[in-house]
Amino acid sequence: MNHRTGGKLSLALLTVCTLLLLGAMAQALGFYHRMAYPLEYQALIEAAAAQYDLPPELLYAVTRTESSFNPQVESSVGARGLMQITRDTADWAEFRKGTGQDLDVAYDRLFEPEANIQCGAFILRLLIDEFGTVDNALAAYHAGWGNVKKWLADEEHSSDGVNLSSIPFGDTARYVKKVNETSRIYRELYQFE
Repeated sequence: MNHRTGGKLSLALLTVCTLLLLGAMAQALGFYHRMAYPLEYQALIEAAAAQYDLPPELLYAVTRTESSFNPQVESSVGARGLMQITRDTADWAEFRKGTGQDLDVAYDRLFEPEANIQCGAFILRLLIDEFGTVDNALAAYHAGWGNVKKWLADEEHSSDGVNLSSIPFGDTARYVKKVNETSRIYRELYQFE
């Protein structure tokens, strides 16, 4: 074998090894993303998404962001369960549903994954219907319905009264950005349409 042939063979071998390494890295990255962005409570989340005409990736993103899929978590302000719903928000949702369910029972059930996901999905649907966009709904989910109403009426935060151009609460602005990014990752990772 001459020097020129040996060089071509070495280059071909290097190319094959590089491609194999890149393929293995892509597979490892996909595995990492699936571990970091799991499809926890898949049947419950996807059923609620279908019931309330919501993108499943949005429910996964809110749940991951709010609780990291821990159904027993409770915040310092009493937000409970997977989608971190407060007593006032749970009461508002029950009132809007008009079921007449005992409000204490509804709040106590927020540690149950199915009840929490159903309530959270219902709230998101109401907020999207009320505010017209996912971003506005996420801001209301995080900072409250009343705050978003005020921001939309303030030209400093909304030039058209329909879309928020800025969110004055830094933690809410970061929340909306994080949920949107997480939703994008879920959509791309699991090919949600």
